[in-house]
Amino acid sequence: MKLPEWTREPLVHFLAAGVLIFVLFGLRGAEVDPASRTIEIDREQQAQIALMFERTMSRSPTDAELDAQIERFVRDEVLYREALRLGLDQGDAVVRRRMAQKMDILASSRAETASPGEALLRSWYQDHSERFASEARYSFDQLWFTEEAAARTAAGQLGSTNEWQSLGQSISLPGSADAMPRAEVADRFGSLFLENLEQLETGDQWHGPVASGLGWHLVRLSARELGEVPPFETVASDVEDDWRTSTVAARKEEAYQILRDAYRVKIDE
Repeated sequence: MKLPEWTREPLVHFLAAGVLIFVLFGLRGAEVDPASRTIEIDREQQAQIALMFERTMSRSPTDAELDAQIERFVRDEVLYREALRLGLDQGDAVVRRRMAQKMDILASSRAETASPGEALLRSWYQDHSERFASEARYSFDQLWFTEEAAARTAAGQLGSTNEWQSLGQSISLPGSADAMPRAEVADRFGSLFLENLEQLETGDQWHGPVASGLGWHLVRLSARELGEVPPFETVASDVEDDWRTSTVAARKEEAYQILRDAYRVKIDE
């Protein structure tokens, strides 16, 4: 039986995984199912263990080495299950972040392996040609903040002072850039900042908060100087990489927003 097209969407898989997690959390505290004391290592699992060894050692394991790897897997599985049973995963920032990363990967997995056709890539190339222009340069002023709320507060004060530099928090980033090359912007401020910068209109107005991997920014883009855009054929691989990176980020954000909308957040002040 052929499944409907919507069942193949990664967002559907993402939400299904989220429901499963909520169910598992709901069952915490109940008597442990005796079946959870059984660790079954089938042929497929053994093949995966052998493959991991081969990738690490660049050769297949001997029978003795495979037995040792299986025993190591069993040891890790026993300790992992007992740690979960004792609730040792709770309050652990590393575990918490790792689980969040896995949910992000689940949301974007299809985009990471997709093979876009040439027509889609040419359309992406036309819509984002400035990303592939040689020697693209940006002139801008920026203020940096650790929190989005602080950036919003400062944005409301920009119109009442000429000392705009005093509104930002301290960081080792230039407050102003004059014809900074695109690659340097990405190197110093991060690819997310560059991606958002490319969406801004030039002029005297301030934009933001603008996100980056370093925090939040208020940005005034005074000039954007685009270099020559090379033919599609010479940058086709770069276009595909850019499309994939942007699509993965968009899928992650879309999936997160679907789940985020189901929560009510209360922040004490």
